[in-house]
Amino acid sequence: MIPAPAFLANPERFMAFSRWAAPLFGALAMGLAGVGLYLGFTAPEDYQQGQTVRIMFIHVPAAQMAMFIYACLGVASLLSLIFRHTLADAAAQAAAPLGAAFTFLALVTGSLWGRPMWGTWWVWDPRLVSVLVMFLIYLAYMALRASLDDEAKAARAAAILALVGLVNLPIIHFSVEWWNSLHQGSSLFRKGGPAMPPVFLIPLLLMSLAYMAAFGSLWLVRIRGELWRRRAEAAQLRAARA
Repeated sequence: MIPAPAFLANPERFMAFSRWAAPLFGALAMGLAGVGLYLGFTAPEDYQQGQTVRIMFIHVPAAQMAMFIYACLGVASLLSLIFRHTLADAAAQAAAPLGAAFTFLALVTGSLWGRPMWGTWWVWDPRLVSVLVMFLIYLAYMALRASLDDEAKAARAAAILALVGLVNLPIIHFSVEWWNSLHQGSSLFRKGGPAMPPVFLIPLLLMSLAYMAAFGSLWLVRIRGELWRRRAEAAQLRAARA
């Protein structure tokens, strides 16, 4: 068997790291979000979008995290298939509900933003549809894991589904360029630099970092809980056989 990386091969080291890292990331997320929301909701109105521009500080980071978490889910799934290691599989399983939550938030806030901008709550736009597909893949991943009694088979089947779903990430990212989309292109990561004034850019970046830190904290906590659950089940099985 190919030796797994040291961090993945040592759950005890992970538990020791996450014990202090999870609350640290949580505190960092709260601080960044507090400053970001204050700056965002005290910024002047946009000359075109008015007050609705403030939805951006909730929606854009949520959309970014939805894709980032799916990438984490895909990487963890790949590692679990290659190395058959408990920690990688636990990381994948712990990421899916978080990714689904961020994707749902992105869809809801996008709908709230689209109503005054486009005149409708929903359009069958390539960006919106591909994000909806990602949300459904998250749900399918969780449903597949829950539907199989054999945890090893469930992990393998869900990992394969997650890897197949990675194809959707470039579709989401390039959908605005590949098709005639109502959704605006990236205002942050573009040639020539961000296309927004600092009064909007700074709180948006702070909120993006807050979302990232919040995910880091919640992910570590969920992985710890999953590892404890598996240890408890293994201990019960050993006791039953004794």
